[in-house]
Amino acid sequence: MEHQNPKSLSKKPVIGITTGDYNGIGPEIIIRALTDSRITRFCTPVVYGSSKVNSKYRKLMNFEDSTFHIVRNTDQLNPKRANIINCWEHEGDIQPGYPTTHSGAMAALCLERAVVDLKEKRIDAVVTAPIDKSNIQSDRFKYPGHTEFLADRFEVKNYLMLMVSPLLRLGLVTGHLPLKEVSQKLSKELIETKIKSLISSLKADFGISKPKIAILGLNPHAGDQGLIGQEEKTILLPLIEELRQKGHLIHGPYPADGFFAMQQYLKFDSVLAMYHDQGLIPFKMLAFEDGVNFTAGLPVIRTSPDHGTAFDIAGKNKANEQSLRQAIYLAVEICQNRSLSAGSKIST
Repeated sequence: MEHQNPKSLSKKPVIGITTGDYNGIGPEIIIRALTDSRITRFCTPVVYGSSKVNSKYRKLMNFEDSTFHIVRNTDQLNPKRANIINCWEHEGDIQPGYPTTHSGAMAALCLERAVVDLKEKRIDAVVTAPIDKSNIQSDRFKYPGHTEFLADRFEVKNYLMLMVSPLLRLGLVTGHLPLKEVSQKLSKELIETKIKSLISSLKADFGISKPKIAILGLNPHAGDQGLIGQEEKTILLPLIEELRQKGHLIHGPYPADGFFAMQQYLKFDSVLAMYHDQGLIPFKMLAFEDGVNFTAGLPVIRTSPDHGTAFDIAGKNKANEQSLRQAIYLAVEICQNRSLSAGSKIST
């Protein structure tokens, strides 16, 4: 099922949305997405941010007729409105396009507040607007990004960055890692763990009972039978065969360039790439406007738009909210699927 049109639930899920860096495009795409009345048919949205920041951006965007229901906590949510919780009271240094120490600190504060409500089951999922990975760093936030932060907060070691669009679901074995360290990091154990996380997520989160997965090679031409690297021969091929013997539909390793050029991804339920740019470059070329970043393997549901803070267009009323909208819809869809699979053991 495409995540553009979630079905109605008997009880609408409450979807938390963190503002991200308020000097980026986060506030704009949130305002645009939540003025769409279709959202509240499927969920009750609650923004973790600042009503004063929200008001400033609504004026910049000429969206002043669109108001948010201000609440102190999730007990006061209006299910027919877009809600907002003030995570701080003062306006702060709103400078669209220019990340500041304060905008980074408040991005972390919103995230912390949402995590508390996730842990207490006050919200059913969280959608994270983009942060600036540099100015958010502090004694309380020392992570490469949202994914690692949430994995640490929920004490999960085996997680997977999974990029999702109607055309393609793409997972990463290694994520925010320098390219020179990728080969050293790869091991049979790591790749097998990521494959198992992917299988579990495809079953529980996407309702695919027997997922068919393509594995990309690390090296050009998937190693060309050992002429351009040994990882395919020594790690990937034996692991793929071992998993196939256990009944899993695992195929590869495929040369990444030809795999995407020939649209082979359309034949699979998911693709597993070895490193960040190997997967993210083709994914964003195929699905930049409607792609979603989902953290598989967490006990909670977290999605995000597949783009960054876009400081170059912040405050200029140019930001496209489609990826955020799809992130909200995907969060609702996964709530549905996890509800359906609750109580059943997902085997890998």
